[in-house]
Amino acid sequence: MERRIPMEDLLGKIVLVGTSAKGLSDLRPTPMDPEFPGVEIHANLISGIFDQNIKHSPVELWWMEFLQLLMVGILLSLLLPQLSPVISIITTVIALTSVSSLNFYFWDQLNLHIPLASILTLIVILFLLNIIYGFVVERRGKRQLSTLFGQYLPPELVTEMSEDPESYIQGAQTRDMSVLFSDIRSFTTISESLSAEELSELMNMYLTPMTKIIHNSRGTIDKYIGDAVMAFWGAPLKDEDHARHAIKGGLAMLERLKGVQEMFSERGWPQINIGVGINSGMMSVGDMGSEFRMAYTVLGDAVNLASRLEGLTKTYGVEIIVGEATKNAVPEYAYRELDLVRVKGKEQPVGIYEPIALHNEISPDEEQELDLFNDCLKHYRRQDWNTAESIFQQLIQAHPERLLYKLYLERTIDYRNSPPGEDWDGVFTHKTK
Repeated sequence: MERRIPMEDLLGKIVLVGTSAKGLSDLRPTPMDPEFPGVEIHANLISGIFDQNIKHSPVELWWMEFLQLLMVGILLSLLLPQLSPVISIITTVIALTSVSSLNFYFWDQLNLHIPLASILTLIVILFLLNIIYGFVVERRGKRQLSTLFGQYLPPELVTEMSEDPESYIQGAQTRDMSVLFSDIRSFTTISESLSAEELSELMNMYLTPMTKIIHNSRGTIDKYIGDAVMAFWGAPLKDEDHARHAIKGGLAMLERLKGVQEMFSERGWPQINIGVGINSGMMSVGDMGSEFRMAYTVLGDAVNLASRLEGLTKTYGVEIIVGEATKNAVPEYAYRELDLVRVKGKEQPVGIYEPIALHNEISPDEEQELDLFNDCLKHYRRQDWNTAESIFQQLIQAHPERLLYKLYLERTIDYRNSPPGEDWDGVFTHKTK
């Protein structure tokens, strides 16, 4: 069929004549279609020339690709290591989207073809390297923490430290902390009545539950000194309630000892009793020792006082004594004031107390006993010996098992026979440790 186009319809136009049939071999591969008519390729080029819509990639634009790679590479290299995994993923997605959008703007609005694959690959590689590096460093850090603190802390606290490295003390520091000393009474006599194997088994059966209690109260085992245990609260994990946790741990140790005594009784072993001393204050904590051996421990005057308080439990006939700083930090407990003392090696007198129970758990009889004893202490410190002696005798009659009241009755009689003087401040000086 013959078709004619009027000449006037071709005026001012460019006419291309070509073929599109497959058999005429004028089909060319293009990014849009593997078999695209050659004449249409020419038509698109001519249209692009007239519309100023030809995509081009001038050689001079290599610097734009390089600048993108440099800026994005530096920015992500500095930023990703500081972010958490989730934020890193979000940041990477934002970077990929932003770079792709910018590239599309150059393509669609400025007709510039800037390579995109290189910068997208760079972003993905930086993200993967950061994730891999963070995983390796985290695993190594956890292994180091486990190696360093695994012998002092339970696994769950080591895990908590690894998740929040800022929460624990990394070097030697001076901090407000609490420290506990406990010791088995008359251990030498007990050890002499047992064989080496029995003694070893006894110590394992005693130290294991005591250690668990300290761990459960967020405490750190410092060391075992023969039959003694030294522990502290407030390091390596920060603990604002270190005094409260220390008292809770000390009382729990005394409660758990009852079950340990039952096990010892079943085996025919001698019963054991312990004394616990707790004190709070500023102390140095960190790795200390020599070039041959280091230990994570605490030192300071507050630590020495805690050791002295443990020794005083035998003198006052109580199982646990806490220092005044510990008592003031945990006001929800009811305490029996034991004395105002000056211990060996320390000139400043300190108040010492026996924690009884939480205020809402103490019985009326115990509360009445505490009130009577506190009233008696006032007469004692005012040197009203006759009244003090009368009340102490009353307390002894009601509670003959308490060595504390007998101790004060003896002091009262001695002071009445040899008055301490008008300038006496009520402080008792202990000459021995």
